[in-house]
Order: sequence, then structure tokens, then C-alpha cells
Amino acid sequence: MKEDYYDVLGISKGASDSEIKKAYRKMAIKYHPDKNPDDKDAEEKFKVAAEAYEILSDSNKKARYDQYGHSGMGGGAGGFGGGGFGGGGMNMEDIFSQFGDVFGGHFGGGGGFGGGGRGRGRRVVKGSNLRIRVKLTLDEMVEGAEKKIKVNRLKQAKGVTYTTCKTCRGTGQVTRVQNTILGQMQTAATCPSCQGAGKMVDKKPANADANGMVKDQDTVSINIPAGVTDGIQLKVSGKGNDAPGDGIPGDLLVIIEELEHDTLKREGINLHHDLYISFSEAALGCAKEVEIIGSKVRINLEAGIQSGTIRRLRGKGLPSLEGYGTGDILIHVNVWTPQNLTKDQKEMFSKIEDDDEILPNPGKSHKSFFNKVKDMFQ
Repeated sequence: MKEDYYDVLGISKGASDSEIKKAYRKMAIKYHPDKNPDDKDAEEKFKVAAEAYEILSDSNKKARYDQYGHSGMGGGAGGFGGGGFGGGGMNMEDIFSQFGDVFGGHFGGGGGFGGGGRGRGRRVVKGSNLRIRVKLTLDEMVEGAEKKIKVNRLKQAKGVTYTTCKTCRGTGQVTRVQNTILGQMQTAATCPSCQGAGKMVDKKPANADANGMVKDQDTVSINIPAGVTDGIQLKVSGKGNDAPGDGIPGDLLVIIEELEHDTLKREGINLHHDLYISFSEAALGCAKEVEIIGSKVRINLEAGIQSGTIRRLRGKGLPSLEGYGTGDILIHVNVWTPQNLTKDQKEMFSKIEDDDEILPNPGKSHKSFFNKVKDMFQ
């Protein structure tokens, strides 16, 4: 059984972003490959700590993990822990590329690690991210959904070969020395020849671009958690554009767009429904069917119910993405005033318009509109 991510970093579930980063930095430095050469146990702990940090430092992944645990994180292309993390296939270059800033000035800036095989300070190039919009119905937002989306992305062409960049000799960086009034100053910058990849195209097929890339269409499976909101952005790791050479792919950023529902209006995790009834139904009482997500519910309205009355259906709204429970559906009762009366109907209303039982007579128990709104938010 996989160890809890909070236990891995030695923090509580309510830890702040800075506490999560501090705990990971402490673990990463302790088990860093440069500090523990040829120690497989330390390397594994280093990877597990990076996996925990990848989830807990991302608000969307953290919320999903808090709600579903390891089972909700996935591990393939559609999981939000995919692309080298969350599935156990940890890649050390990915760790340093994505989280190198956490190490600060330790271990040569975090750009590489011991062993000499990959070169200390070598910059790992990441492909560019892609952004798409996914439209969801209110039902899909409540229940969660799996979407299969076709994405046009850049991939390395078949048969392309790369050679070490002669300008930077594979480091991805060039060093410049400038004479200043304070003496010589040395600065490092991204190699202008290979754009930091450390590799240059050697041979490529005719249909590839200057970087050896071709456009191809992928079908990406995206698992969307319950409780997402309009405008929220989810990330599918490793499903953006490829990078040239031995770089890592970019990410696919998924922006959620909410489709308007016919009868329900959303407000956070709560839903609102306007229910219209006639004068007769208000006076005599009635039973009404109200549409909720995925089904209908029957509610009873007592005789003499007033327009503006609010009925609350607890727990029938949307689940909180942060795991703070489920919202409610608020039924707003509106008494419909007829607009096109027949002669007989007008005579009927004329006979009773001065009846004491018909005239408005609100008592202390009848709340004003503003009091009802106030109660709704308490």
C-alpha cells in the first residue's frame, strides 16, 4: 500500500503551501543523489518525496487526493498525476526540471545530479504547453466526467536524429565574461543555437520542421473530478508539445467552461431553482415535482404559501472540490399573477377583492424579502 503523501513529507493535512514546500525541500536535500551516491534506498525516497510534492503543491491535484486518496489520482495519460509522476515511473530529469527551484543554491542549482553521466548544470528543456477548453453540463460538474479530446500537438518526427550542440557542448547554456568597473563578471544564458536543448537536429525527414517536429493528433482521456467550477484550469502532465532531443513534453492545460442549465442556476456549490405556482395552488396548497441533478424530487407546499418563500433541499447541490461537503438546492417559490383574464375570471376576482381574507395582512411571522435573503446566507 502506498504511503500517505502527508506522512511522506511529515506534515499535517492543513499545511500551508510554504510549509509543504519547506518540508519537501528538507526531504529533497536529505536524500539528494549527490549527497547519497549509489544509494538506491535514498534515491527511491527522493522520488517518493517528489511525487508527494507534485500532488500537494498543486491545488487541483491536492483537492482530488484529499477527496479520493491514491485511488483518485490515476496514473495514465488522463490522470492528473501522469506524465512521469503518480504512476511510479519517476524520471530524475523531470524532478529537477519541474522542482529545481526548490533546491535553491544546493547541488549546483538543481540542474543536474551526481554520477557525471548527464553533466552537472545541464538544463532540461520542456516542450511548450497547450491549452484547450472543455464544455461541461451541470450534471457532469456534479458527478464528474471522463472526456476524450482530440489534441493537435508537436511530436518528434520518426527517423529524426540529434547531435550535441557545438556552441554549448550539450549543456544548453553559454557563459559570457564581461569586464566591469568591479572586475570581470561571468553570466550564464540560454544557448542561442539550440535554445537550451543541448542538441541540434542532425537528420530529419522532409515533413519535419527545423526542430525535427511534426504535427500529429492524439486522443487524450481527461478525468474531470466532481465539483469543478467554470474557469478552473486542470493540468494533464506530459500531453503538451514534445521537446527536441531528450527533453520532456509540455503539459495540456484544460480550462473548464460551464454550459447553462435549463432550470438550475449555480452559485458556488449551491443551486437555485425558480418554482412558479398559480394563485389557486398557493391558496389551497399543492405538490410539485422539481428537477434536481440526475432526477426529480417531489415537494409539498402548504396552503397559504407566500411568494418568495424559499425551500432548501440539503445536500442536493454540488460537491466541494476541496472536500468541504456538498451544497444545497434552494427552491424559490413564486406565485404567478395571471395576465390575460377572461370576463368571467375578472368578475370572480372583483367579487373577492375587498374580502378581508384576501387582502394582504402580513404578521410578525411573515418575513420580508430582505430577511429571507439574510436567512438564506446564514
